[in-house]
Amino acid sequence: MIFSFGVLAFGARAETFTGALARAYQNNPSLNQQRANLRAHDEDVPKAAAGMRPVLGAAANAGVQYSHFRQPLGTNSFGNTAFTTGEFLGSPKGGNFSASQTLFDGWRTANSTRQAEASVMAGREALRRVEQSTLLDAVKAYMLVLRDTAIVRLRNSNVQVLAEQLNQTRIRAELREISVTDVAQAEAALALARSDAAEAQATLKESAATYRQVIGVEPSRLEAAPNIDAALPRSAAAAMRIALLEHPDVLASTHQIAGAELSVKIAEGALAPTVSAGVQVYQQYDSFFGVTGSRQFAAQGGVTLNVPLYQGGAEYASIRKAKEQLGEARLAADDQRNVVRTAVMSSLARLDSAKTSIASSAAAVRSAEIALGGVRQEAAVGQRTTFDILNAQQSLLNARLRLVASQYTKVVASYSVLAAIGRLSPGMLKLGVDIYSPERHFNQVRDKWFGLTPPT
Repeated sequence: MIFSFGVLAFGARAETFTGALARAYQNNPSLNQQRANLRAHDEDVPKAAAGMRPVLGAAANAGVQYSHFRQPLGTNSFGNTAFTTGEFLGSPKGGNFSASQTLFDGWRTANSTRQAEASVMAGREALRRVEQSTLLDAVKAYMLVLRDTAIVRLRNSNVQVLAEQLNQTRIRAELREISVTDVAQAEAALALARSDAAEAQATLKESAATYRQVIGVEPSRLEAAPNIDAALPRSAAAAMRIALLEHPDVLASTHQIAGAELSVKIAEGALAPTVSAGVQVYQQYDSFFGVTGSRQFAAQGGVTLNVPLYQGGAEYASIRKAKEQLGEARLAADDQRNVVRTAVMSSLARLDSAKTSIASSAAAVRSAEIALGGVRQEAAVGQRTTFDILNAQQSLLNARLRLVASQYTKVVASYSVLAAIGRLSPGMLKLGVDIYSPERHFNQVRDKWFGLTPPT
């Protein structure tokens, strides 16, 4: 590959292709953000499961109470009503404990838990999609630096060749073998070459900045990317079959359908009866008119059956809405499959085009090198002009630039095919890093009843 001579050293340490991708996989902020988002979604499962867990509560009270009463006692000897009065100032206090347990809720808690799990599964596929996007961005960033480094080398080499050509042209002009027009043509070609070289250098700096953003470090002596043709599907039909079975967007849409189906069942559960049991215990001191020494105790328990008959029709509207959303999820899944099919065919087409372009560009480079050598020999005996030499040199440069661009496109297209079928992963690329496991955090919190600190 022409990239082999076009690696610009930004530092003393060499960087391998797999090493750069491993850095992106471990340290990319967008990817780490998505992982944190998935961990947050894991907590929806124990939240949903809480509907069938007991609810315990306790309360205590204390205060000051003033009481004044006047109570009839009958009639006195004069036939008038007699009263007794009293005043009390006390400090009543007490407490209570309650416990309740849902025994049946129309399977809403069970379905809500399953729906949360389906959402988590869809979230894992979303994480896979971000992983693929991050790795593909890393591939592009890496190859951009290689491509633009090669272009800078080609442009600088072209400047040197044209500078030498200008010197030779001036010598021949002094000997009156050629005219000043030839000198002017050589000077113009050199000026344009220097401008192109400066622009190529600026483009390389932009690519290096992108590399720093995606990979996390400055590029330094990048090595050539490995060939992954052996990992690619053998045919378009095989690629399509794999994509429809393994692409994260297709799998995520499947989990979203499952979640929508459970939403219908949850909505229908609102029409089912509910059964719950509860226990309450009360203990009060000095609460009877604030009289010191008085005491009250009460305990009660029971089972409650609640049967919804009609509650305004909101439940029926929720059921109809959930069913429409289920239909929407199924249509979205069909649309996502079409998107994946298009991505697969597009990436395969770019790969095939790049392979053809590499072959034709390599042939063009060989022919242009031969043509340039012939033109120079003919110019030495006066059969060609300086303009002919400059044209031949430019044709060779253009052919080499097209070859570099085609090689870049071929590598990126190869990894794009892997992303399109859902197989661009650290395991497949053998990055040699600890692969992030979303199941680990999920298993830690799924059945968790207590705790304030997220697991590590």
